[in-house]
Parts: sequence; C-alpha cells; structure tokens
Amino acid sequence: MVYKITKRFLDIFLSLLSVAILWPLMLVIMLAIKIDSKGPAFLRQRRIGIHKKHFYILKFRTMRRDTPQDMAAHLLEQPDLWVTKVGHLLRHSSLDELPQLLNILKGDMSFVGPRPALWNQYDLIEARDLYGANDVPVGLTGWAQINGRDDLPVTVKARYDGEYVRRRSLLFDMSCFLRTFAVVFSGKGVR
Repeated sequence: MVYKITKRFLDIFLSLLSVAILWPLMLVIMLAIKIDSKGPAFLRQRRIGIHKKHFYILKFRTMRRDTPQDMAAHLLEQPDLWVTKVGHLLRHSSLDELPQLLNILKGDMSFVGPRPALWNQYDLIEARDLYGANDVPVGLTGWAQINGRDDLPVTVKARYDGEYVRRRSLLFDMSCFLRTFAVVFSGKGVR
C-alpha cells in the first residue's frame, strides 16, 4: 500500500516537474512536426492499461497520416517508408514519448511498468496474463524496455514484464528509470 501511494505521488510530482521544464522543447517538436508533414502534431492511440482497461496514449506523430492504423510500427512492411524525417529523429531519441507525461499525470500510466500494448496485440496481452503483468500500472519505461525494447519476441517481453511484477519496488523502479537513459542514448532496440 505504501508502495502504491508513494509511486503515484512521485508520478504526479515528476510528471508536473517534467512538463514545466520540457514545455519549450515540446513546443519546438510540435512546430517541427507541423512543418515536416501534414497532419496533427499528436497521435492518440488505443492501448491496454492496468486490468486490461483501454485508454488513449498520447505521442508525438512520427509517421505519415496514411499509415495503417492500430499496427505496431515494427510490424509494418518497410516501416521506414512510413516514418517522417522529423519522426526518425523523434523515434531514435524517444522524444516522441514525451506527451505521455500527460497520461502519467492523468493516472493512465506510471513512469515505470510494462509498456502498454496496442489493444489488438492479443498475443502480448495473453502472454502477460501468465505473469500477472496486466494487473499492474503500465509505464513509460519498464524492465522489458531496458532489456531489448522492440527487438524482444512477445514471449520474452512478457517474461521480463512478469519479472518486473515480482521485483517491483521503489528501488527497482528507480533503477529501471535511470537505466532507461543509457538505453535511449544508445538507440538500441528502436524500430
């Protein structure tokens, strides 16, 4: 109980602080997206949250408007053809994820937890059920993300998510969060 309350307090505090600090960068990104390609700066995508509840995740749009919807980018045939010029930079740096600070503030997500699956990633959702990973708050980053991101097969990703469920604590969350920066800077596992 203390873990849950403290985690939520930290999520609110850190997301407010992050938005307050990063809003100029977010504004520049929005303008760059609008200059680079037609369409909105943001993408709302239906995802699976805690207890398999659906919510809409916010991201900066990195792909063309005519990209097939509700499909993980790495599953597209020739995904690079769909990604915009600015989108390549945003994806490689993970800056496309910044709007999720609002999802965290709202309570749809946490900073650390299993990454929210697309609503139609039935194989991942089912695999996570085996490990109880659908019954914890989803996160901006997680144990699976720092151990392979999109390079992981579904079964391995679900196993890492299950390991997160078993090991979760404020200390483990902090470790996952801090290790995320090294993974993001390396660019490994991004598609």
